[in-house]
Order: sequence, then structure tokens, then C-alpha cells
Amino acid sequence: MAIMINLDVMMAKRKVGLTELAGDVDITLANLSILKNNKAKAVRLATLDAICKALNCQPGDILEYVPDEITNENSMNEGGEENGQ
Repeated sequence: MAIMINLDVMMAKRKVGLTELAGDVDITLANLSILKNNKAKAVRLATLDAICKALNCQPGDILEYVPDEITNENSMNEGGEENGQ
């Protein structure tokens, strides 16, 4: 995945829990958890807007671009195929 969602980092900085943020953003705990755990395939701009308002941050504070080469290298290393395991 080329776009990483670092929502957990911003939540920790703001000392906001999952339940509190879900209520503030008006999103289900399950959907917010998917975002927090970087499992989302997409995020609506309205949801991103609400999260940024609730956490008083910019989209760039929670979204990060990671080149495919880096994510592919990490996947191979985790799988043990390319690191001699």
C-alpha cells in the first residue's frame, strides 16, 4: 500500500481514545478501527475532514505516502523470502 494512515499516532498525541473519536466523527467503532489499523482501502473526504476537525490536525498529519519499492521490500522481509530465512 502506498498511502499509510497514521491515525493511531495522532490519536496518541491528542490523547483521544477510539470510542471518543468515533463519537466525535460519527463513525462506527469498526470502521474507525479499520482506519486506525491501516486496513482501509479508501477513506471518504468527509470522514477525513471530520477526523481532522476532531483531532485539530491536517490531512498530512495522518496520511503518509510510502513509495511502492519500500512497501514491497518490507513485505518480502516479513515473509522471509528475501532475507535468507
